[in-house]
Amino acid sequence: MTAQAQTAPTILRRKQVEARTGLARSTIYQHVRAGTFPAPISLGAKSVGWIEAEVNAWLEARIDDSRKA
Repeated sequence: MTAQAQTAPTILRRKQVEARTGLARSTIYQHVRAGTFPAPISLGAKSVGWIEAEVNAWLEARIDDSRKA
């Protein structure tokens, strides 16, 4: 396996993002429009995905915020 293959980002599809965050599709897109959730990347004409590391960072930030409250 090449070094490039090992560092390739993992892409999550919408259903995976919904399952991981507990958010509904409409809520995810509301947050994307508001700039408070990572924007999806285009995977093709009619498909998008989210970079796993960005979603994980968003989740970590939400956890940190809730622990401070």
